[in-house]
Amino acid sequence: MKQLEVQIMGQSYLLGCPEGGDASLLEAVERVDTAMCKIRDAGKVKARDRIAVLAALNLAFELSDRGTSTSAPVPRAKAPAGNVGDTDAALGALIERLDAALGQDGQLI
Repeated sequence: MKQLEVQIMGQSYLLGCPEGGDASLLEAVERVDTAMCKIRDAGKVKARDRIAVLAALNLAFELSDRGTSTSAPVPRAKAPAGNVGDTDAALGALIERLDAALGQDGQLI
């Protein structure tokens, strides 16, 4: 596994990347950076941790919404069975993962 240095909202991160996964990882980084910068630039939220959570929720909603549209379904890893309770549980798990990544002080940096 190799490492890539990326920038999200002006902050550098060193991420592990499987061989051949560069393009996918860089695309994901771009989507996260764009989502976070859009929230920051709107000026209503200042804290990085809150911006990160809002961006994650927006991106998760977009993926969920695309999965229910009439276009071809978007494959989702470990997607819930499809009822509202399962979606709520998946969202809760995502928030728990974000909390763990943020650490005890709730700060990204």
